[in-house]
Amino acid sequence: MTLDRYIDLDPAEGEIHTEELVAEEDVLVKAFALGPGAELSPHEHGGSTNVFHVLEGRVTVIQDEEEEEIDAPGVVLHERGVVHGARNDTDERAVLTASLCPLPS
Repeated sequence: MTLDRYIDLDPAEGEIHTEELVAEEDVLVKAFALGPGAELSPHEHGGSTNVFHVLEGRVTVIQDEEEEEIDAPGVVLHERGVVHGARNDTDERAVLTASLCPLPS
């Protein structure tokens, strides 16, 4: 049995690799590996809370009109309906997970 669901994602410059780590009826956890210069476009989840866990590197987190650099390990809460995204402004890979709960209906 393997309990650890963390996998190695290796994106090239400008690329994002994603993988669903947990997909259940009430929660989704996805891994995002951002290559240098890659951006997870700002978006929102009207009925769901979203939490980023920065696991590796540094991520510029976008929330509404603000941006902040978050180093690993870091946790960022996005309340329901808040526009959010992430960008890798470094020369190294950055990895974060995004947890979404409850799932949109």
